[in-house]
Amino acid sequence: MALFGNAHTVDPMAAQRDYARLLGNDERVYGAYQLIRDTILLTDRRLILIDKQGITGRKVEYHSIPYKSITHFSVETAGTFDLDAELKIWISSNTTPIEKTFTKGVDIYEVQAILTQFVAR
Repeated sequence: MALFGNAHTVDPMAAQRDYARLLGNDERVYGAYQLIRDTILLTDRRLILIDKQGITGRKVEYHSIPYKSITHFSVETAGTFDLDAELKIWISSNTTPIEKTFTKGVDIYEVQAILTQFVAR
């Protein structure tokens, strides 16, 4: 599942309010990233991929991935000529990773730290 475009940081508290209906009791958003029309949420319980579909974006798929399903992940920092950072996440029973691209303005180390905190439990 690769998405095109670059993610940028969204205030986690704003994402907490905007997506409150998706969250469980006391579930907290630690990181939020906007990718054109799609959104990535990193909560204390799971990774949520919000995929707006169609021309109008009214149809939305919410893909919830419990951290226990993540077998491993990798980050690639931005370089001199390649200005984007990349995140790859492997889910159990799937050999193809989920790939996300972040603009240089996103602290990819922060994304990695959040994932490490919850995946390595």
